[in-house]
Amino acid sequence: MIEIESIRPVLALLCPLTAAFLILASRNHPNIRESWTMIASVMQFLVVLSMLLIVKDLEGGVITYSIFNMLPGVDLAFKVDAFGLLFAITSASLWILVSSYSIGYMRSLHEHAQTRYYFCFAFAILGAEGVAMSANLLTMFIFYEILTVATYPLVAHDQTEEALFAGRKYLAYLLTSGVFFLAASLITYSLVGTTDFRNGGILTIDAASRSALMVLFVLFLLGFMKSAWMPFHSWLPTAMAAPTPVSALLHAVAVVKAGVFGIVRIVCYIYGVDLMSQLGLGILLASIASFTMITASLFAIAQDNLKRRLAYSTISQLSYILFGVALLKPMGVTGAMLHIPFHGFMKITLFLCAGSIMVASGKKNISELAGIGRIMPFTMFAFTVGAIGMAGAPPACGFVSKWFLCMGTLEAENLALLAVILISSLLDVVYFFPIIYIAFFGKPKEAELTNGGKREIKEASPFMVIPLTITAIFSMVFCVPNPISNVIITLAKLAVSGLGGV
Repeated sequence: MIEIESIRPVLALLCPLTAAFLILASRNHPNIRESWTMIASVMQFLVVLSMLLIVKDLEGGVITYSIFNMLPGVDLAFKVDAFGLLFAITSASLWILVSSYSIGYMRSLHEHAQTRYYFCFAFAILGAEGVAMSANLLTMFIFYEILTVATYPLVAHDQTEEALFAGRKYLAYLLTSGVFFLAASLITYSLVGTTDFRNGGILTIDAASRSALMVLFVLFLLGFMKSAWMPFHSWLPTAMAAPTPVSALLHAVAVVKAGVFGIVRIVCYIYGVDLMSQLGLGILLASIASFTMITASLFAIAQDNLKRRLAYSTISQLSYILFGVALLKPMGVTGAMLHIPFHGFMKITLFLCAGSIMVASGKKNISELAGIGRIMPFTMFAFTVGAIGMAGAPPACGFVSKWFLCMGTLEAENLALLAVILISSLLDVVYFFPIIYIAFFGKPKEAELTNGGKREIKEASPFMVIPLTITAIFSMVFCVPNPISNVIITLAKLAVSGLGGV
């Protein structure tokens, strides 16, 4: 594997870090403050894109950069490989669109504490990108905790009793998970003298007893509660008290993606698929993922609040990623990696649509959405694309990642797991398609055609509608062969090709 030392990973992190302090300095000038957010998001995307071109040209090579030594054999260091780039590109590209959406959302609702909001948002992206580019467990832990702390004020933003409770619950779960993550990282270091991510893993069957290695894996799973696998999931629906752009950040861009990204790193780069198979840990992870996929979908069906239904959908969809990597087969792991960016674009589309509906109409519940599709056609078209993709149907990219996952179950010769993914996809149809039907074919009452009697309902601000339209379009673009989708699939295949036994 070719390694190139470059300061680019640090430059990518300096974009949101610098923006955060410029946002504070411009607190009394909203236009300038929000310009810093947009400028930083575009600059970060360009830096990440430059790393993509290098890694792709090196056909699986990596970009490295070390800052300083933390422990013997462990540096605060960055390593940008094909898998890390999938997450980094997802976060960087969606930050641009969510920043634009946030401007329309926060101004339309005349939200308070907007400077704090943009400041914390920048730090959250810093944490997410740091997780994506970490070279080892301890570097990842630092950025994992930055992400947790930065998103707490965003979850509690409204400062209502409900929001403050959601913030406390969020912090309790994720700081507790951080303790497990740190403990597991230090145990790994004590066993092998390093915490570096390496293709094929760093642990071996001789590093400790089988039972110790299995307990260590459970500690890592508890350390990544951000992935919201059941039963450690209840913080996520509760966090829907946050503003909609924050919900989109939690579900599609940063927080829960950091959790599943971390578990994939543990499986493929700390344990390695060979050791996972020897210990039978793939079966454990597949069982957790299968239970979460089905159960969360059943919970979603029962929700009338649109954001809460989307929250349970996220819990289910994230476990598709765990499900794929648990198969320990090339097609399954490829599907898991592809589902990180593909789910990101589809789910952020759904949340941005929910926020636009709320801002334009004041409606938060599915039962209130009769006829909204005829009044807000752009928003509901985008929602329909995202929903179709979540169900794994073309022309949205969820079809591609779920196809790889299904092929992975056949590679593993496990028809029971194939049944799980097909049943889960059917449940996606059950809880998403009634929303589409109500929106386009339901008949609203006369009183429901205005936003609380203030004005007639119409599409939200272009700052909001344009980003959700773009994410919906890309959700379809990724589904068909073209240079953009080819690059993403190539990155996933490059990442899988270096994983030894896969």
